[in-house]
Amino acid sequence: MAQVLEFKLPDLGEGLTEAEIVRWLVEVGDVVAIDQPVVEVETAKAMVEVPCPYGGVVTARFGEEGTELPVGAPLLTVAVGPRSSDGEPEGSGNVLVGYGTGAPPARRRRVRPTMPGRSAPGPADDGADGRIAPAVGRGPQRNNATAATAVAADTARTEGVVARPDGPVPVISPLVRRLARENGLDLRELTGSGPDGLILRADVEYALRAAAQRPLAAAPAPAPAPDARVTAPAALGETRIPLKGIRGAVADKLSRSRHEIPDATCWVDVDATELMRARAAMNAAGGSRISLIALLARICTAALARFPELNSTVDTAAREVVQFDHVHLGFAAQTERGLVVPVVRDAHARDAESLTAEFARLTEAARTGGLTPGELTGGTFTLNNYGVFGVDGSTPIINHPEAAMLGVGRIVPKPWVHEGELAVRQVVQLSLTFDHRVCDGGTAGGFLRYVADCVEQPAVLLRTL
Repeated sequence: MAQVLEFKLPDLGEGLTEAEIVRWLVEVGDVVAIDQPVVEVETAKAMVEVPCPYGGVVTARFGEEGTELPVGAPLLTVAVGPRSSDGEPEGSGNVLVGYGTGAPPARRRRVRPTMPGRSAPGPADDGADGRIAPAVGRGPQRNNATAATAVAADTARTEGVVARPDGPVPVISPLVRRLARENGLDLRELTGSGPDGLILRADVEYALRAAAQRPLAAAPAPAPAPDARVTAPAALGETRIPLKGIRGAVADKLSRSRHEIPDATCWVDVDATELMRARAAMNAAGGSRISLIALLARICTAALARFPELNSTVDTAAREVVQFDHVHLGFAAQTERGLVVPVVRDAHARDAESLTAEFARLTEAARTGGLTPGELTGGTFTLNNYGVFGVDGSTPIINHPEAAMLGVGRIVPKPWVHEGELAVRQVVQLSLTFDHRVCDGGTAGGFLRYVADCVEQPAVLLRTL
């Protein structure tokens, strides 16, 4: 006998708590195989195809394209066929981080409290085959307590909601907690619809809607404060663009960086003529072509070995500077979806050819939206080549929680005094933005000067090879 199983949005790793549905890959009625991708979602870090751990027929989908769902919210339901020998439907095991299907729990009817003006759930709430349809996606039919304490107390009396005792409130993410706090919502008055009473974002949103509707039903009252996530209507001549997905994540990260990190910037103009000649000589010698950013990355790793203070992060809770013995080098890449920072793992252990290949692979993945969350996190230092935009200098914002970023402007012919004579040389401006908590200006200046020396005289690098 077939059984309908609910597949929920799994933990996508790297601290991600929600994702936006970009494109459904299956329709209701489609037959899916175990581990077949069923939906493409966009997190704050990457585009991800989510595989379904069950094989069977898709009976329902939850959420239209463009809808944001929290981790743990239902994605779809699948009617599975024969069971395994132990009586449980067969699953694939761990599909993504923190999500397993080896032993799915037994299906239970979720008893929903009575809604105002509505009788208790009965046969009319069942599907055609007698099953209870999932609550998520029904909108007003979901039940929670209301947003204000007084209203919540009334709801508890009329709807059977029991307030939580003092102690931690189980919430799916800090974003949900913040949404409740900003709207004056007491989480202890809510009943979560997630596993073991876990409060989901949908629970908070429903409570806010319920609180807004109750005063209107009783007597005219001032309009309630709008949901923090609802975009205000655009005035004449305005265009409002939601800060979500990658753009929203970048906005949050840059704001946090500016709020937490006391940054400072120093810069220097450098004669890059010899570096350009060295690269030309390497490529003329045959073999794989070497990119300029690979050479700059090799210089960065050598400089960080001399000045490890800049390859670090600040643990604000412990009030400690944490220095790393490895260099995971991030580099800024502009894509159609926004600014991303792919990370070259163990850049300190790679030669110029290996760095060139890895930069090319990650850049292509960034352009096609194929970067994984793991390829966008864990950096310890960032290289930002803003010269590709035709600008000479910049004071970039540090990629939190890192401690420094090296910026590279465009390389252009300029008048330069070389060996006592005025000559036209290939000049570039280098800038270093650093966290002043990890070092003073002397260390930052020493790092930048070493990088400049290597650019002007690449033979300086031979000392570290």
